[in-house]
Amino acid sequence: MQKKERFRLFIEYFTQHFPEPQTELNFSNPYELLVAVILSAQCTDKRINQVTPALFARFPEPESLAAASADEVFTYIRSVSYPNNKAKHLVGMAKILLEKFSGEVPATVEELQLMPGVGRKTANVILSVVYNQPTMAVDTHVFRVSHRLGLAPLTTTTPLAVEKALMAHIPKVYVPKAHHWLILHGRYICLARSPKCNECDLRSFCKYYEKLVAQTA
Repeated sequence: MQKKERFRLFIEYFTQHFPEPQTELNFSNPYELLVAVILSAQCTDKRINQVTPALFARFPEPESLAAASADEVFTYIRSVSYPNNKAKHLVGMAKILLEKFSGEVPATVEELQLMPGVGRKTANVILSVVYNQPTMAVDTHVFRVSHRLGLAPLTTTTPLAVEKALMAHIPKVYVPKAHHWLILHGRYICLARSPKCNECDLRSFCKYYEKLVAQTA
């Protein structure tokens, strides 16, 4: 099967079955999403959603977060991964958000990456979810599922390479949605250690499943 056909089937399936995918992080404004995404690095959305209600209640806007100490922020996020570093990142992010952007979350990758704790993946999530820009954030789920489905060649060994491979074939109108499709499929079906192939509707064009069948034949 040609790559063009794989992408067509991928988009066709998800537009029919999950036409409006959403992030599973809870937030009510761009500032809250930025905080949540910074916290979500190497941590589950479920855990972040348990932590952020109290965090947002105490620091409802960049001003209060920028005025806080990292030690105080730590007390609200101690249960997430790398809480010490993330506490420092959040305070630093809030300060730059105020100093450089008047408290408004910027709308470019370059500007977003000026803030501590914001790498390309985080910036792409913000641009996609908040501004509906055609950006593809590549986390471990997107990386894994893209390779298994054959959407990204195995030679793409970095998140940026996978991002470029996906962006080259997914029409811009679908890119913000495709990001969520890949994440959610990896989170609930195409698991890292024990993928639920028997429950997967993408088997007909999945390279991983094709190889699995060949090995057991």
